[in-house]
Amino acid sequence: MRRSLGVGAALALASCGPAPSGFTLLFLGRSPTAQVANLTWAPDPDRSRLVAFDGDLHIVRTIADPRLATPMAVAPLASGRLLVTERTGEGVVFDVAGSGTPVREWTSPFPASLYAAAGDRIVAARSPYFVQFVAEQGSEPLLWLLDTLGHDTQGIGTIHVPEVPYLTQLVNAGAVALDPNDDNVIYFAPLVRDEVLKLDRAGATLWRTPRGLFRQETDPKFVPAPPGKPRDLRVAYAIVSIAIALAPGPKGQLYVLGAQDSGATRLRLDVFDPATGRLVTTRLLGTPQAAVAVNRRGTLRILNPDSLLAQAPVGATREAFGPPFSLPTLAGDTVSLASYRGRVTLVNFWASWCDPCREEFPHMATLYRDFARSDFDIAAISDDVDDGKMRAFVHEFRPPFPILVGGGRMKGTYHYRGLPYSVLLDRHGRIVERIFGFGGAAEFSRLRDTIAKEIGAP
Repeated sequence: MRRSLGVGAALALASCGPAPSGFTLLFLGRSPTAQVANLTWAPDPDRSRLVAFDGDLHIVRTIADPRLATPMAVAPLASGRLLVTERTGEGVVFDVAGSGTPVREWTSPFPASLYAAAGDRIVAARSPYFVQFVAEQGSEPLLWLLDTLGHDTQGIGTIHVPEVPYLTQLVNAGAVALDPNDDNVIYFAPLVRDEVLKLDRAGATLWRTPRGLFRQETDPKFVPAPPGKPRDLRVAYAIVSIAIALAPGPKGQLYVLGAQDSGATRLRLDVFDPATGRLVTTRLLGTPQAAVAVNRRGTLRILNPDSLLAQAPVGATREAFGPPFSLPTLAGDTVSLASYRGRVTLVNFWASWCDPCREEFPHMATLYRDFARSDFDIAAISDDVDDGKMRAFVHEFRPPFPILVGGGRMKGTYHYRGLPYSVLLDRHGRIVERIFGFGGAAEFSRLRDTIAKEIGAP
């Protein structure tokens, strides 16, 4: 279960030291940021939202949306728009200069993609955040150029196929960045190989710089399964590069966030001259997460990402859940969203074919019984198309709360990324938080505490 706080949810304010005025945030956690107008945007995957920082690194705006299940990276587009990389590889474009609403989304050209952008130029790489074992042919491009609708238009470079072809995605995944001042330049840092590349649009290498981490570059390989566990296969590899960014300004340097150790439990920051590829400096960060900021003079600040994200957004308010629904129950009655007003309500979307939904239902039943109906309710909306399978599911679990029939139209209406998907509403029908997936008993324990606090709120 991944929990997304509503826009106006109160967060504990943690100190992160004096505000580093005049600094631009390059990385937050393990993700690159993006500047749009006078704000720096960053993904907050643990809370399923986007956050915007001002020049003093104060959070001034947040965006939460059903399309933002696990945003991993952001990139600036023209006209005040932001391109978001979802963990599973979808691209989502938001109008952050205006309403903050999604403009379009597209499927991934790779099994999972990472997107970089500058103006109207977009490039896709195999994602370092979600690697799948997929065999590929040696003729596949290393990168794709995309148009603003997410359609691939030109392949760039060619991939390296390892001895074990099923590790091709892993070997060719990596961080990517575009130079806003040069339409012919792409920077690429492979996830598991010790090199940083500067490529042109044709895929030719302009420079290649290793960092000297390995005496000899070797491909990842499968580790033999332990005795008696033939399916317990593991892959031996070292994480080298995680994210890449260019500092703002025509003379900005190239920053690569990578690993000091093979498992990326201790990060390092390498700074390159983008013109020559010369390694300027290396800074060992020693933590698994970091926030990295730089000013125009190239002075670095390393901050605590949790402290930055713990700030309460300035002037934020909770948004109303919508669009309102009016749906039949299995008994043939009609229930509307308005009928839940005055109670804290968990709106849950599920389907009979969703295995995590099957695990979640007993927890929801317990949660339903823990509170009085005058205080708390559950609107469980089935998105099944097959009426028989939906009824068989209900007969198996016999939930104490009523089931509403969505008839397969709910994803098209509410645009959620996957199931189960829930939205917790306060007594006024405003969003407290969004919940993606099923996270077990611990997550439901935290949800129970949140519900109790909302019931007691004025």
